[in-house]
Amino acid sequence: MKLQTIACAVAIATGGLFFNHAITMAMAATETTAVSESIQPTKEQALVTRQLATLVDRQHYLNMRLDANTSARILDMYIDSLDPDHSLFLAPEIEQYKKQYGATLGAALKAGDLTGSYAIHAQYRARLKEFYTYMLAELKKPQNLNQPDAYIETDREKAPFFSHKAEQEQYWNKMLVSQLINLTITKQEEQAKQKALKDDPSLANGQDLTASEDLTPVQTLTKRYTRQLERMGRVKSDDVLEKILNSMTLTYDPHSNYFPPLDAMELNRQTTLQLEGIGVSIRPERSNEDYTKIETIVEGGPASKSGQVKSGDRIIGVAQDGEKMIDVIGWPSSEIVGLIRGKRGTKVSIKLLGAGASMNQARTVTLTRDVIQEEDAGVRSRTVEVTRDGVKHKFGVLEIPSFYLNYRARRAGNEYRSVAEDTNKALQDLANQKVEGVIIDLRNNPGGSLEEVAKMIGQVVKEGPVVQIRDGNGTVNVFEDTDGGAQTYAGPLAVLINLASASASEIYSAAIQDYDRGVVLGSTTTGKGTAQVQLDSLAYGQATLTQRKFYRITGGSTQNKGVIPDIKLVDIYDEEFGERKAKNALKWDTIPTAPFKREGSIKPYLPQLAEKSKIRVSLDPQFQYLAQRTAIAQQTKDQKQIVLDIEKRKAELNTLELKTLAAENKRRAETGLKAYPNWESYQASFDALAESRAKMKANKRPALPEEETFVTEAANVLIDLAKLQK
Repeated sequence: MKLQTIACAVAIATGGLFFNHAITMAMAATETTAVSESIQPTKEQALVTRQLATLVDRQHYLNMRLDANTSARILDMYIDSLDPDHSLFLAPEIEQYKKQYGATLGAALKAGDLTGSYAIHAQYRARLKEFYTYMLAELKKPQNLNQPDAYIETDREKAPFFSHKAEQEQYWNKMLVSQLINLTITKQEEQAKQKALKDDPSLANGQDLTASEDLTPVQTLTKRYTRQLERMGRVKSDDVLEKILNSMTLTYDPHSNYFPPLDAMELNRQTTLQLEGIGVSIRPERSNEDYTKIETIVEGGPASKSGQVKSGDRIIGVAQDGEKMIDVIGWPSSEIVGLIRGKRGTKVSIKLLGAGASMNQARTVTLTRDVIQEEDAGVRSRTVEVTRDGVKHKFGVLEIPSFYLNYRARRAGNEYRSVAEDTNKALQDLANQKVEGVIIDLRNNPGGSLEEVAKMIGQVVKEGPVVQIRDGNGTVNVFEDTDGGAQTYAGPLAVLINLASASASEIYSAAIQDYDRGVVLGSTTTGKGTAQVQLDSLAYGQATLTQRKFYRITGGSTQNKGVIPDIKLVDIYDEEFGERKAKNALKWDTIPTAPFKREGSIKPYLPQLAEKSKIRVSLDPQFQYLAQRTAIAQQTKDQKQIVLDIEKRKAELNTLELKTLAAENKRRAETGLKAYPNWESYQASFDALAESRAKMKANKRPALPEEETFVTEAANVLIDLAKLQK
């Protein structure tokens, strides 16, 4: 539920909160000035603001001027980014912001003037501190968790701002009661789970499922708010810059984005499969969230080569070369990652505490950052066997996590990773293994290089257009398969997609459909049919800017509507995840068809294939389970308010838990597994599974049965197709 995470959401600067009842407007103005003086934009940040504002004004696909009207929309977006639930600023203040900055914010950004933007953020920080102080004070008072006639709204995105502080404080108190109810129930469930583990240690499956600190709900919230209050002191100018520049770019479309230097490193990691760091993965320690521990170590990375860093070590301090050690106990993992990562060749020292060691046994290790290749994050190739009517059928599976290309390395003439090359080798290998068909798994693939996806379509299609691209002036270019008619794989083909398949994944699956080259299965894709130029030579950080729009070779855009599968399977994602629900998403439209020749004859068989698949899916325990879990999730999503009574909340939660347990036990009964006697046993086993999988490298992690059933169904559809074509 959204409300359960509101405190955490506030802490990561997605919300700001107003005065408490003891602060006057005069005092707030004084504090705002003090905070404003503590964070000021640098010359580089002012310059990149001017650069990016000019680019969106002149070079965005929409050709939308950064005028007074756009300026007002940017301000609305900025306020909503700070206060998404409209529970933070008061209505009179919003009106004042609009009068003062509404018509001029865009012009100020084009001039590199961040004064207004930083002033609003300074006010937000000052009031956020007041909110935490207010909540900590209220936690010292008794709270009534039994209010059967009281409710709190769970979605205030479109709600009006509160007019008065009294209304606001009433909502804050409801928030506090709701959080205490959640924590009380969570603590009771954790105690029940620990009892289940004690009664049956085998549920842990060898994993350490020790409970976290034994704190009361009030102590937990006190610790949480105190930590968030401390975190406010670590807000940097980059955090403010990122908020305002993304408010500007997101007013144009959801995929024009600004990335400050640290986030730019993450962007580069996703597109090139390499990062600059020490070669470790970290996560919060299960038994004590104050500590972050090292989970895995990348072979050949600086940490591995040093021989001084071990899995399970706690990171308690980080120091840049020649600088003071920073105590990071209680810091979130994301901030610790930010300290550890850095440019190749620079040094970083980490203070480590071994598992079970006392604080005086801590050791400091100094490492030189290097480029880390994510070898396990590329294309994964394997085979699966499906038995039908006593006959075994072997199929190849290619799991493609993204359409990656290290264009910087290629530009520099260095060795580089390419998804098209990796896929081509895998297709050749699978063909040599005499597979009956190949399943391309694009589930959860966010996209990537247009050049790479064009090459990959050329590997399975003889020749012809791949995708049409229109720029903001209406000029249409057709992207062609340029391999001269070469075709790596010409056999039966299936493509798996879901709502998290985006951009290049949609181009690929659309082309497979349009050429009638294979069967596309799953659920409708994201609907990101736009192309961005990556701006990596800005004065500070990087950005992406939407300049073109994708169209299928048949003329319809992949934007907004996405790719609809030939055979629909269970959709496990909330529809809010897709482009169709995104703010300022570009519209769907069409252009003329590009000349092309279909290469297959699958469409006539689709009605029969869909009917056969529907029968199988209705009998499959994994698909039944997913359908039931999706229905349960939808039930909670439809709730617009929740009761502020712990007994009623328990009863509602118990109903959901019983439905979930019933769905799990039905699946287990049908797959020959022992049923869980109660919710606590199920949760313990679930935690053990998650813990063991977290310790595995991505390419060594076996697919869960509910994930693999999609692959099995794709194989069965290819078997059906072969029989029908005979």
